[in-house]
Amino acid sequence: MAKFSSCNGKDFLFVLLLSSYLSFQVATCGSIVKFLPGFSGPLPFLLETGYVGVGEKEDVQVFYYFIESENNPKEDPLMLWLTGGPGCSALSGLVFEIGPLEFKKEEYNGSLPNLILKPHSWTKVSSIIFVDLPVNTGFTYATTNSGSQRSDSILVHQTHQFFRKWLVDHPKFQSNKIYIGGDSYSGIPLPVIAQEIIQANEKGVQPWINLQGYLLGNAMTTRKENNYAIPFAHGMGLISDELYKSLQINCKGDYINEESRSILCSKDIRLFEEAISGLNTAHILDPRCEWLDDTQKIQRRSLIKYPSNFLTSNLRLPSSSCRSYPYFLCGIWANDDNVRKALHIRKGSMGKWSRCTFNIPHEKDIFNSYDYHVNLSKKGIRSLIYSGDHDLLVPFLGTQAWIRSLNYSIVDDWRQWYANDQVAGYTRTYSNQMTFATVKVRLLFLNFYNYNYIPIFSLAYTYFT
Repeated sequence: MAKFSSCNGKDFLFVLLLSSYLSFQVATCGSIVKFLPGFSGPLPFLLETGYVGVGEKEDVQVFYYFIESENNPKEDPLMLWLTGGPGCSALSGLVFEIGPLEFKKEEYNGSLPNLILKPHSWTKVSSIIFVDLPVNTGFTYATTNSGSQRSDSILVHQTHQFFRKWLVDHPKFQSNKIYIGGDSYSGIPLPVIAQEIIQANEKGVQPWINLQGYLLGNAMTTRKENNYAIPFAHGMGLISDELYKSLQINCKGDYINEESRSILCSKDIRLFEEAISGLNTAHILDPRCEWLDDTQKIQRRSLIKYPSNFLTSNLRLPSSSCRSYPYFLCGIWANDDNVRKALHIRKGSMGKWSRCTFNIPHEKDIFNSYDYHVNLSKKGIRSLIYSGDHDLLVPFLGTQAWIRSLNYSIVDDWRQWYANDQVAGYTRTYSNQMTFATVKVRLLFLNFYNYNYIPIFSLAYTYFT
């Protein structure tokens, strides 16, 4: 029988029964947030923040933001959202992706950045828990050295434990339809989390989680997605026909295995890297905005090495015209003492907040998530896999390839899908209840300010309803 820390710091008993069932009997530490610094007036939705202790000794205190559905929280789905990275804060999902708030576009003048409402938040159709995991992400912290260890499998177990404990303290949501969602690197742990939830349900673990499906955006799955960057680049007119043909011949379709490359293949890869060196690989139509500041140092996944002058650049702040500019604003906002007080962050629990903690070691002990998609399909779990069609990091071609290799029959063939009477992308549905969708150009995430939120919201609304 293990002891766990309660919300007020005292110990209470956590009983772990694993015979025919396992029962979580714990309390979370949640507080309602009615006002946020930088936002004018009271919040027009219910926001709760808090901590849930996970691990045998509850030595990892997981921070979360919970936003209740603005429609019908009693009937609407409940979604658990993981931000990618690994190690990017849940605040990214809330203010940069699918949540109801965003930072106002204005030059930083030394005052606290302002927040405004996002008109097409997913909270219009679902309740969402944004969770800071793995440990030492966002405001989640460890109380022991052993608790600070990070890996894919640890992330899976801690997320699962967090969710069941959270549901114990929020019993009114236990009967809601439940989905889990995420993007980017979350494509590795998220299907594993879904499988662990189902297996625990089958063993009688309580509370039972009414898992209906999962959603993944531009998600890593096989860890071989970059192999499709070269065909993608050719199709987008980023490299010449001649270079593409030479790459095909000299690399024999394997563009990511450096150890087995021939001299001719290595030469062609260097030419390819030079061709895309000035691009924003996450969104090839966007400008490449490089910047450093005292709050966070941007580290991006890339197919190529950083230019030699990157870390010695004189750039200190991003241009306000860059879509990464809100990252800077977010760092200023999240490190403000009044903001931390409003969010009920435990004083002294964290030092400087960073949007992403790429500098902390994370063991990638789950090689890929392909088999888990197969297992979930056999269990009848729905899935929505969607891709922005201008992402060179996780090209839609790679996502299409692994979905196609599942070899499920097509029940709704390739067609346009619409939002606001405009073509928003293309979609196809398979017999295993998996839907694949592309999202046009600038309509997938990172769609701050003047970009159109409607398509991605419409996609979610269609899926949830």
